[in-house]
Amino acid sequence: MTSDTDTLTAEDPITGEEIEIPADVEVGEIIDSPVTGTELEVISLDPVVLEEAPELEEDWGE
Repeated sequence: MTSDTDTLTAEDPITGEEIEIPADVEVGEIIDSPVTGTELEVISLDPVVLEEAPELEEDWGE
């Protein structure tokens, strides 16, 4: 049985479209946008705010 509490609604920061994300996400978690496939970072939960996740760079031990 599915209920409305299983997902949250947030705005995709790239397209501005409303997207559904799992209700159990945590701040700092990376999710994939169902619209663009872009990695998005959860910045806030109340309200839900998403930002494009930063690209991780190689760490060469410098």
